[in-house]
Amino acid sequence: MSVVTGTVAFANLAEHEVYNGQSTGKYSLVLSLDDADADKLKAEGVKVREYKNIPQRKFATKFDEFPVIDNDGEPVSKSSVRYGDKVRIKYNLGNPHPVHGVAPYLQAIRVVEKGEMTLEDDGEF
Repeated sequence: MSVVTGTVAFANLAEHEVYNGQSTGKYSLVLSLDDADADKLKAEGVKVREYKNIPQRKFATKFDEFPVIDNDGEPVSKSSVRYGDKVRIKYNLGNPHPVHGVAPYLQAIRVVEKGEMTLEDDGEF
């Protein structure tokens, strides 16, 4: 089992993610990564994409029983993990695929730091 740390870009942990109106049957988390963790994943055969020059990777699981804890090891709700939170995740690697690379499967999440969601005030809200 391996570990990476990143910032949550998208979280579908309380409900299955939906693609084209259909449930994928999976829970997922997309993380924005620093270069060191992105390089670690690439070295393991995991494909990493970039969004606005920031490396990102999706981690998914089809199992609904995975631990989500805070820094003290106390359980937190899956729905409390949101955009901007800094998290550390444990993952397992799947079998290599010739086109899609190696899939990282989500095993556990530790919320290291809660992000601050702010609305940009453009004066019209």
